[in-house]
Amino acid sequence: MKEELLKSWKSRSRENIKKYKIFLNRIDKAKAIRILPELHHEAFKKIDCLECAACCKNYSPRFKQQDIKRISKSLNMKERDFELTYLVSDEDHDFVLQSKPCPFLEKDNKCQIYDVRPSDCHRFPYTDEDVFIKQPALTLMNASFCPAVNVVLERLMEIK
Repeated sequence: MKEELLKSWKSRSRENIKKYKIFLNRIDKAKAIRILPELHHEAFKKIDCLECAACCKNYSPRFKQQDIKRISKSLNMKERDFELTYLVSDEDHDFVLQSKPCPFLEKDNKCQIYDVRPSDCHRFPYTDEDVFIKQPALTLMNASFCPAVNVVLERLMEIK
């Protein structure tokens, strides 16, 4: 990640959150969705997730049943043991991590279960999906800790 970008994204995010909210509510959704894949690709040319890992440190993905099955199998654990060891049910009755940072995050910011990670982790930060535009509350929350979300939002605002 370019050092300048790393230093400035967090303050820009805080400064721009209201502007982002207004923008996401007024944007031409169809046009934005069409250009998201290009902006996603552009953002990840600038950003190396291994230098950040804020998502793994501050956020818990939802663990769907197929995620639990796949991950527990790779760890040679029974599904129920995996749930009891790592997960809790949240207010929406979704399975989420018991603790943060993610217990599978290694010191070098690599993921111990990367090849079998939950689908939420695989898709995060949703910058190439319609969810990015259709669920502005989620996008704004993700903007608070993910530099890629900010890069995509700023580029969208430039393009309009």
